[in-house]
Amino acid sequence: MANGELTRGRVTTQDIVGRLWNLCHVLRDDGVGYGEYVTELTFLLFLKMLEETQREDRLPAEYRWKTIASREGVEQLDHYKRALLELGKAADPVVAQIFTDAQTRLRKPANLKTLTTAIDGLDWFSAREEGLGELYEGLLEKNASEKKSGAGQYFTPRPLIDCIVRLMKPQAGEVIQDPAAGTAGFLVAADRYIKDATDDLYGLPQAQVFFQRNNALTGIELVPDTHRLALMNLMLHGVDGPITQGDSLSPDGEALGKADLILTNPPFGTKKGGGRPSRSDFSVTADTSNKQLAFVEHVARALKPGGRAAVVVPDNVLFEDNTGRRLRRWLMELADLHTILRLPTGIFYAQGVKTNVLFLRRGETERANTKAVWVYDLRANMPAFGKTRPLTLADFAAFEAAYGDDPNGGAARTDEGPEGRFRRFTREEVAARNDNLDLAWLRDDSDAAEDDLSDPEDIAAAILGHLRAALAEVETVGAELAGEEAAPAEVGA
Repeated sequence: MANGELTRGRVTTQDIVGRLWNLCHVLRDDGVGYGEYVTELTFLLFLKMLEETQREDRLPAEYRWKTIASREGVEQLDHYKRALLELGKAADPVVAQIFTDAQTRLRKPANLKTLTTAIDGLDWFSAREEGLGELYEGLLEKNASEKKSGAGQYFTPRPLIDCIVRLMKPQAGEVIQDPAAGTAGFLVAADRYIKDATDDLYGLPQAQVFFQRNNALTGIELVPDTHRLALMNLMLHGVDGPITQGDSLSPDGEALGKADLILTNPPFGTKKGGGRPSRSDFSVTADTSNKQLAFVEHVARALKPGGRAAVVVPDNVLFEDNTGRRLRRWLMELADLHTILRLPTGIFYAQGVKTNVLFLRRGETERANTKAVWVYDLRANMPAFGKTRPLTLADFAAFEAAYGDDPNGGAARTDEGPEGRFRRFTREEVAARNDNLDLAWLRDDSDAAEDDLSDPEDIAAAILGHLRAALAEVETVGAELAGEEAAPAEVGA
């Protein structure tokens, strides 16, 4: 009996991800850097997964897995390089997007053979049982958790994504958008939620099945290699949604159209070179280089009347003056900003900045939609999250119970008072604070929690996070001042 058969039933996705990640040592020996591990590995992995899912008809016959894996030596490496080039011209538009400008950094034929042999030797029976999409997401998560890879900025922790998706309740037939798609974690989770509710889409009419697989999920990702990973991730989950490569703060974002639901974790910081959004429909943030403020305007504008959104933002969106204050005032007029979740620090793999989730519903009219804001403080007196204490779904259980069953925040709620984590603030109370939404009331000793970190990478990440947050604030202030100084010259011109 083969070893793969002996271990069936005991091999988990985590086990297989571990074996795949160990292949990165082969890549490193061939000069492939941390930031390129997953992109390099997943070209091969993706081709193998198409074979395992019997979807190789999307590829030209001469560039399918066996035609690459069966070769030896220089011939194999040359054929593989040719395959990457030709697949970028494939008739299948999604395959062509995935392999556009694809190239390998491998130089030694023996290393390519090691990789193809090892991938062929994985327990694909167990992988199929648990879902190949789950395997691929596990690899993306592993890459993000490795601080040296630098991939954490494109990856939102899955427990947070799953919590948000359960609260927002995506429905079949809705257009769901992520204007900062990353590796498509939010879109994949929304798709999974809908499939669980519709017997894997079998409970839907055929026309609606086509919509779900091809048009329901939309988004944009700025970074080409991350866009490639997003397309692979979606295809392996049975989705061919229109996820484009571009900038949501440019006319690309306007072209996305309107959505019923937006789920997103936009990039933090300022646009490179201090550039401003180039959107003709922006009015509030048109003159700021602060990306997170501009993304909030995009989210509000891209929602259909009655549409809902959950967006991850750093603290400065809640308290920043000038453009920030104008944005919050405008947002609370246009939409019902019904809930803010103050997230624990240290939960993002590559960022130690303090973050929140804004939950909102766009009004049917554009006046006085926010009557009160509920704030849940999941930050004060929380553990120091990291490798030794990872974030889990259980960490969100109390918040989900307090939030209630209505995705638009309409469920019965209880103000827990000054000693509790869930409080209600009327619109008038917020206005009296000059529309500052950085609402905190619990005595917080959690800064000292970082002293309890034991993993050296966690400690380094915490220090780096504080430095990045401080630098981002300095850049934002500098960009705002530069904008104010440049304004008269622009008028004069």
